[in-house]
Amino acid sequence: MTKLLFLFTVIIGFYSCTAQTHLKDMEEFKEVGWEELNTNAIKLIGKDWMLITAGNIDDYNMMTASWGNIGWLWEKPITTIFVRPQRQTYIYTEREDYYTISFYSEDYRDVLLKMGSVSGRDFDKMNYDKLRPVITPNGSICFKEAEIIIECKKIYSTVIKENEFIDKDIIDDKYPQKDFHTMYIGEITGVWMRK
Repeated sequence: MTKLLFLFTVIIGFYSCTAQTHLKDMEEFKEVGWEELNTNAIKLIGKDWMLITAGNIDDYNMMTASWGNIGWLWEKPITTIFVRPQRQTYIYTEREDYYTISFYSEDYRDVLLKMGSVSGRDFDKMNYDKLRPVITPNGSICFKEAEIIIECKKIYSTVIKENEFIDKDIIDDKYPQKDFHTMYIGEITGVWMRK
């Protein structure tokens, strides 16, 4: 009986490892250079929204965001994301070396609304059936449903400081509870687009 149980455990473990999907094996996506990102970044982030994800296949979290940047800094292609300390994703963006940002068609607006309105503390985002996780080459997580996936390696972070605002109206308007975002700058290490 013990041998049978051991064999069953090995088979289940093998199956769960092989069942994981890796981005490099997905025919639906092609890897492109950052130079091929010809989309209006202001619209893409500010109006279409993005999903920020950090972690690994065993432990990750994601959140919807509409503040950020795609650009060029320190002779590198970069993204900038902003995460408040009370967000569950903050634990992951602090802990991990990489994060992904991903963009979706309008058909996934309800999914983005959901991921922006629930916390990973109260809702099992890892098992949300409308987003199927995929592993990037650096072990980060993105999702099969995305149209564009950008993986980034963190190269800088800082907490936004109240005394450094020039336009003080932003503090009252966007930070009435003084819960200032942490800003992360990540070097773009990979870009994938749906074919």
